[in-house]
Amino acid sequence: MGKIVCEQQMMSLNADVLPQYRQEAPKTPPHILLHYCAFKAIWDWVILCLTFYTAIMVPYNVAFKNKTSEDVSLLVVDSIVDVIFFIDIVLNFHTTFVGPGGEVVSEPKVIRMNYFKSWFLIDLLSCLPYDVFNAFDHDEDGIGSLFSALKVVRLLRLGRVVRKLDRYLEYGAAMLILLLCFYMLVAHWLACIWYSIGRSDTDNGMQYSWLWKLANVTQSPYVVLNSPEGGTTELIHGPSKKTMYVTALYFTMTCMTSVGFGNVAAETDNEKIFTICMMIIAGKEIT
Repeated sequence: MGKIVCEQQMMSLNADVLPQYRQEAPKTPPHILLHYCAFKAIWDWVILCLTFYTAIMVPYNVAFKNKTSEDVSLLVVDSIVDVIFFIDIVLNFHTTFVGPGGEVVSEPKVIRMNYFKSWFLIDLLSCLPYDVFNAFDHDEDGIGSLFSALKVVRLLRLGRVVRKLDRYLEYGAAMLILLLCFYMLVAHWLACIWYSIGRSDTDNGMQYSWLWKLANVTQSPYVVLNSPEGGTTELIHGPSKKTMYVTALYFTMTCMTSVGFGNVAAETDNEKIFTICMMIIAGKEIT
């Protein structure tokens, strides 16, 4: 008799572990998705991967002024990502959520109002086709550059990523992988900012900036092109984007790990101020 009771308890263990709303399998309207169904779980992972893609490519394109009109394949990929983010908005209007009392809310009107009050504005701004607008503007100082800068708004979607990944933080291996990904992502962002500062100082004629020195070391010096109208100058040639990005990432990694080989160093005041801020950020992450 005791054995039978034990077996019954083992069989009911999984049911006890599951949340109450999963045990009950609530009835929903035909056009409403359960937030824990298999399709929604796969879809959330797709959105997660595309969000990381956005978090990597947006700062790079903004910092290096990489216009998607120059690369048709990149424009197509970014347009597909925008469409998928828009579909995600539509799905969120038809997906249940867990209410304050632990119950599943499946009423369409309540779902819509909850989404409007939470993530709708951020999701809408993140799926606007900034790359398409930017592709039709050939003036780097025009409205195209504004749309390029507005793409940074897409990084706000990382807030949803953190919320979705919170359930995996109890696993040691997953925690280690997430910390490594976060570390590399921060290093990538700082590298893009580091390049932007060096480019700005170089454009302002500071020939001792890290970017100008890199051009001389790699034997790809900048050439100052004077405007025929006078008063303005433009820098042409210089190192390749690959060389500049790898060097910037190399510097941020050595700075954040407190290695500091010194072959790439802050020279201008702007570079020194940013380096100090970066050291503070790295110190916070370590502690």
